[in-house]
Amino acid sequence: MKKPAPKNAFYAQSGGVSAVINASACGVIETALRSRHIGKVYAGRHGIIGALTEDLIDCGRESRAVIRGLKYTPAGAFGSARFKLKGLEQNRAEYQRLIEVFRAHDIGYFFYNGGNDSMDTALKVSQLGAALGYPVTCVGVPKTVDNDLPHTDCCPGFGSVAKYVAVSTREASLDVASMARTSTRVFVLEVMGRHAGWIAAAAGLAGKGRADPPHVILLPEVPFEQARFLERVRQCVSDYGYCVIVVSEGAAYADGRFLADAGTKDAFGHTQLGGVAPVVANMVREAHGYKYHWAVADYLQRAARHIASRVDVEQAYAVGKAAVELGVRGVNAVMPTIVRRSARPYRWRIGHVPLAEVANKEKKLPPEYIREDGFGITAACRRYLEPLIAGEAYPPYRAGLPDYVKIRGQPVRRKLKSDFKV
Repeated sequence: MKKPAPKNAFYAQSGGVSAVINASACGVIETALRSRHIGKVYAGRHGIIGALTEDLIDCGRESRAVIRGLKYTPAGAFGSARFKLKGLEQNRAEYQRLIEVFRAHDIGYFFYNGGNDSMDTALKVSQLGAALGYPVTCVGVPKTVDNDLPHTDCCPGFGSVAKYVAVSTREASLDVASMARTSTRVFVLEVMGRHAGWIAAAAGLAGKGRADPPHVILLPEVPFEQARFLERVRQCVSDYGYCVIVVSEGAAYADGRFLADAGTKDAFGHTQLGGVAPVVANMVREAHGYKYHWAVADYLQRAARHIASRVDVEQAYAVGKAAVELGVRGVNAVMPTIVRRSARPYRWRIGHVPLAEVANKEKKLPPEYIREDGFGITAACRRYLEPLIAGEAYPPYRAGLPDYVKIRGQPVRRKLKSDFKV
């Protein structure tokens, strides 16, 4: 009896990208192309939208050098999207369309590289595929700069952002300190982090003592008290001559109102934040009259592959590789995790957890990582963070600039007659 042909695999990137998401793509694609259990390897152009619109990329048509080069190339090489599939009850048609496309292209493996919402999508696809008589092995590949996925020591993408923010805080602080007598007294750096303050906390690695910047870290986990904050700034300027503030975009008052609520919603239905750094800087100006500057790290923090953490790159590749290895073993509806074995020296291994335990859940900065006054990090937090920014993994350079790769993006011939509008 003839043995059935191996099923094909589909990989997609989701949500905000990072400096190392392509390292995970490299891990998935290299491992899948080598596997005798997998036929062709496809990727979605612009993430899950590529699956819904049957816009697939044939990864097998890319050169091995380009696939290998993804490991040091930032952003989403195949295109990502902020597109959240609603619940099965609200919009069953989207999930049915995914299964229809998977069936048409003989796709039996779905590797979804994203955060909390993406893990929920992968879980639902696995459930609906089984219900419709076309089972698909779905494995989530963790990715989020916010470091807020539970059940994993850290999230690929976070270590490199943490390194960028810590380095930038230290360098900017030296600049401010050198000019504070006659110029800027207060510098405010805004970093990402809607509900979890991991990135802002990482800025605390820039200094070690209370006199070292950043002098104030504003975290989403600590309700903002304007009077206490302004007094802390005044005291720092009095004691040290200047004050460096790092604020998470999700800093909020005790009643839950964001300091920078723009009054609109993003594609995932989250409150759109309008920039907290100028809000905080203006508070300081009105209260104390200090000369100030502010900056928003924004895309720079998550795109900075030139200063990526070596540990982060290695872990990003490892979870991509592990996702395929789990899938071909028949392990379904799971996400690979990073398990810390020791902190000094830092040792880790790959584990996995059911998607149901990760989907739509957030891991916030624990209280023991936040200094008693709420404006800094503890020694325990420092011990957790330091290994994650360790090591350098510089990309190759040409003519003074990083030499990043670009995929050809060879499309796969469409098989369905129907179109799908998103």
